[in-house]
Amino acid sequence: MSEVHDSATVEVPEEEKATVTLPGTVEKIIKPPHPALPELAQIAVDGAEELYREIRIENTLTDKNGEKVKLKEGTEVEVTVEAPLEATTSHSEEEEDATA
Repeated sequence: MSEVHDSATVEVPEEEKATVTLPGTVEKIIKPPHPALPELAQIAVDGAEELYREIRIENTLTDKNGEKVKLKEGTEVEVTVEAPLEATTSHSEEEEDATA
């Protein structure tokens, strides 16, 4: 797995990360108000709270051949959140903090 930092790619082994993947749907494609701005894809993330379920990302992806592609409205997608293990806590630690 790789991470992007300041336009550089850093390889991080997957076993050193905590992840969750949620299903989502591309709700709409937002055309930029100015040609210099990127097109956006609005994605509704299933399982997120109602007020926070939509995210918007630049509508530029890369396929397996390295070609630039775009999402289409109505497309089913997966949204993955990754975090280094040192940036996470266990549920049991959270429960201990709440009772202290």
